[in-house]
Amino acid sequence: MKFLYIVEHFCPFPLSEYGGIWNVIAENDEECYDLITEYDDEDSVEYYSNLRKNIQNARKFALAEEKVSIVVESFTT
Repeated sequence: MKFLYIVEHFCPFPLSEYGGIWNVIAENDEECYDLITEYDDEDSVEYYSNLRKNIQNARKFALAEEKVSIVVESFTT
């Protein structure tokens, strides 16, 4: 079963002014983390220590259909 994750992720200025949201289709928290870190640019690597906690706290919605694991959307300011 796959889930749609809505992950809040904060990186301080100048990388991001307020943070952002990641929408990810993944099978579990670990796959979600891998997809975000592969998709994201290397400037925010130092803030990944909070990312695992943010993924665990993310809103998750079970998908009715089987979908490919992917970063659907990333919105950062």
